[in-house]
Amino acid sequence: MDKKEKKEIRDSIRIILFTFVIVLVVSAIGIVSYFVLKDDKKDVTVDELKKNTQVIDGYGITVDDLDSEVYRAEFDKLKANLESGNINSDEYAKSIAKMFVIDLYTIKSKVNKYDVGGVDFVLEEGKANFITNVTDTIYNYVEDNKNGKRTQQLPYVSGVDIVKEKTSQFKINEINQTLDSYVFDIVIKYESDLGYDTSVEVTVVNRDNRMYVVEMN
Repeated sequence: MDKKEKKEIRDSIRIILFTFVIVLVVSAIGIVSYFVLKDDKKDVTVDELKKNTQVIDGYGITVDDLDSEVYRAEFDKLKANLESGNINSDEYAKSIAKMFVIDLYTIKSKVNKYDVGGVDFVLEEGKANFITNVTDTIYNYVEDNKNGKRTQQLPYVSGVDIVKEKTSQFKINEINQTLDSYVFDIVIKYESDLGYDTSVEVTVVNRDNRMYVVEMN
């Protein structure tokens, strides 16, 4: 076998080996991509994660498996009041204020920063601004937990107490209307102190016999 034939054999072997390596690399990429895409397909929406949702008919207020026991207890209290046929407006307003605070600050149960708590209780005209403000501030660094593997420490409300309340009036500029309102000073208790608000002032208005949160300080 002359040198030329040996060289041709060596070149052929190199081409075969190179082709084999390329095939292995492409196959590896394909396998990895398959499992990545497979995991992505398992990714679910926020609504899909919220099981056994209950709603107070006519009010759009809900509770589901992701909500805390303290939130559920206040939900049951509110539901009983609203379905009693003789609604106690003062207690209705208190429940709205409490549930708003519990839901907003129980961030540990939220799926991601866009799963904003308290939205159900906000006056429709103010919801967009409320969501923007919350996602830009206290929810800004909340990590996604759709896969259930989040290890980030987040606040979990263990209780709320109304320590002061008064009735007043509140002007809503968007609709140029002044409504009867309740102003509640609320103390927030957490499972662990992570530096979040421990007291807030929440204003609830009565609009057409429905209670809505319009301000929090």
